[in-house]
Amino acid sequence: MKGTYVLLIELPKSTKVQVGKLGYIDFQVGFYAYVGSALNGLEARIARHLREEKKLYWHIDYLLAHARIKEILYAEGSEKGECDIARNLAARFSSIKGFGSSDCDCKSHLFYSADKCKLEEHA
Repeated sequence: MKGTYVLLIELPKSTKVQVGKLGYIDFQVGFYAYVGSALNGLEARIARHLREEKKLYWHIDYLLAHARIKEILYAEGSEKGECDIARNLAARFSSIKGFGSSDCDCKSHLFYSADKCKLEEHA
C-alpha cells in the first residue's frame, strides 16, 4: 500500500534532543504532528516508526526516542500528499524549521500544539 500519514506524538516532558545534522533542538512538552509519505510500503514505514529498537536515520527517529506515538492517521494513494498536509498545518501551528523536510521546499513536516485534538482536527 502507498500513501501519506500523520503521526500524532506525545512528548511527556520538555527535552533537548540532537536531531542529526539539524543539531540540538529544544522540544517542549505537548503534542506533535509529523507528516510523511511512503510510496513503497506504507505499512512497513509505519511499523518502523512504531518499533522502539531501530537505527536513528530520519529526523523523526530522534524525537521518537523520547516520545510516544498516540495515533496514526493515513490515506492511501500513489501521489505524495505530505506537502499539502504540511502546508495546511503550517498555517495553524508552530513548527521546527527543516524537520523532516530536507527533500522538499516545505518549512517543516513537524508541528506543535499543547492540544492533541487541535492537531488531529487539521491533519
